[in-house]
Amino acid sequence: MVKLAIMQPYFLPYLGYWQLIKAVDKYVVYDNVTYIKGGWINRNNLLVSGEKKMFTISLKGASSFRLINEIEIGDGFDKLLKMVQTNYAKAPYFNEVKKLLKDMVSFESRVLSGFITNSLRIILKYLNIDTEILISSELSLHTELKGKDKVIKICEHLGADTYYNAIGGQELYSKAEFVAHGIELRFLKTNLRPYTQQKCDFVPGLSILDLLMFNSPESVNQMLDDYELV
Repeated sequence: MVKLAIMQPYFLPYLGYWQLIKAVDKYVVYDNVTYIKGGWINRNNLLVSGEKKMFTISLKGASSFRLINEIEIGDGFDKLLKMVQTNYAKAPYFNEVKKLLKDMVSFESRVLSGFITNSLRIILKYLNIDTEILISSELSLHTELKGKDKVIKICEHLGADTYYNAIGGQELYSKAEFVAHGIELRFLKTNLRPYTQQKCDFVPGLSILDLLMFNSPESVNQMLDDYELV
């Protein structure tokens, strides 16, 4: 049995994204699809003075008429690194996570999809998660299919009999359509349990960076396993 998930590449996404990765055997970074302006590919939220504040990494050539793997990073990351230093310097795992972040932003390739895929692998290694990471544009899957039909084709190509999707996909995908192709469709619903942040009320749904700053890899893995399948 092979469990598979497919998602666009997001930079330092929230807990639910990582739960999906850990829950499956193979995870496909969906990079040969159109870039969505205003989405979560190049932005997320961190904790600043006890409140949620968005950070955004600048891009070169970003357009809703281009594929994700045709866009490049245009950011020097000085602003993000300063933001992290200022607001997380007293966090218990600051030194370890700061090193991870520096390794990410110093990655030689500036192609957006490859850059983000590398950042995913760095964090997965830190958390000792061994899910196989694949990139959709490297699958040699020549097809003009789109939407759910393309997802089903990728599942068949990789021999997956179970496909996991984020809970929001319930509006997009029908279990019956996947079953017709011999694939079980499951939706992952994230439980956002509180954890100790700074001296403030808990702020949920932030970037994984916040979670890593305040929790050991063992504790993070426990949170990654806290979800429901429907």
